[in-house]
Amino acid sequence: MPALIKWLALGLALLAGVVRTAPLFAAPRRIPVKVVIVAMFEVGEDTGDQPGELQYWVERDHLDRVYQLPAAYHAARMNDHGEMAVLTGQGTAHAAATIMALGLDPHFDLTHAYWIIAGIAGGSPDCISLGSAAWAHWVVDSDLGYEIDSREIPPEWSTGYIPLRKKTPFEIPAVPLEGQVFALNPALTDWAFHLTRDVPLADSDKLKQIREEFDGAAAQRPPFVTLVDEISGSTYWHGKLLDDWAAKWVSYFTNGQGKFATTAMEDTGTLLSLKNLAAAGLVDYQRVLVLRTVSNYDQQPRGLNAADSLARQRIGSYSAYIPSLEAAYTIGHTVVNELLTNWPKYEHAAIGAEQPKDAKPTP
Repeated sequence: MPALIKWLALGLALLAGVVRTAPLFAAPRRIPVKVVIVAMFEVGEDTGDQPGELQYWVERDHLDRVYQLPAAYHAARMNDHGEMAVLTGQGTAHAAATIMALGLDPHFDLTHAYWIIAGIAGGSPDCISLGSAAWAHWVVDSDLGYEIDSREIPPEWSTGYIPLRKKTPFEIPAVPLEGQVFALNPALTDWAFHLTRDVPLADSDKLKQIREEFDGAAAQRPPFVTLVDEISGSTYWHGKLLDDWAAKWVSYFTNGQGKFATTAMEDTGTLLSLKNLAAAGLVDYQRVLVLRTVSNYDQQPRGLNAADSLARQRIGSYSAYIPSLEAAYTIGHTVVNELLTNWPKYEHAAIGAEQPKDAKPTP
């Protein structure tokens, strides 16, 4: 019996040693990510051919490390400085799925990461010009709703598109559903705007010539950086009448605080996933920025109807395609460089994170 007790004691001691050395078998340390660039489409390869929204970031910031994301649309890419870029794919569904896959991937620590959605967009000539860059306080979904063909609507209606659970267009009060309206951290957005507002954006004789074909308060302006808001939905719409609808839709769902200027196809999907990941403690929603740059106007020029104008709108052939890609990188990289260069300043406390959750953007 004493011998048995001796061997039991020895076994327990060995087991205790294994427990104490358990970290040797623990999961590898997650890769800390400081900034995530969210791009939506690429024309071909990530490098070396006609660029989409991802390519300039990969080539110029040397995002040479490739991390496969089996549940996402595309692999993530990183450099040695903590900068990551991810390609979501087009449309809100692709975007939501890819961001959720990235956020749940156990290889990355995204708890302190800043997110910059950096893509091209259609723009309203009333508010913004070709090649310009817009930081958004508000992103409003355009997909959720009822619709009646405009040829069958009552004569007093301005549109056949009706808010979900309402009976008439723009029926008061507006009651947005979860995932329909996103307010970004206003202090962070204002900080990004003030940091980049004087960054020069390239103009050209070609852009000037195209701008002359359009009416609108901002249509003739050279490229500039501004603070205006976005409508987001998977349907690519076009035309003056729908531009008017979008302006009213954004104002309606933001109680008059949002000012429509850009139209995109993914960002409500991305933002919804980021909000859900934040609720799980995996990301910080107060560190999210939305930057869209104008590749084309969202309506027809003088002398052309909406259908013929829409036929011209194809990826790679937008009137300001390359200038808008350059603007997205130029303005976005200014923020990335500031964050990475002064990371100890921004790592633990997001700009404006101390604000109450119901804080509203400044006018």
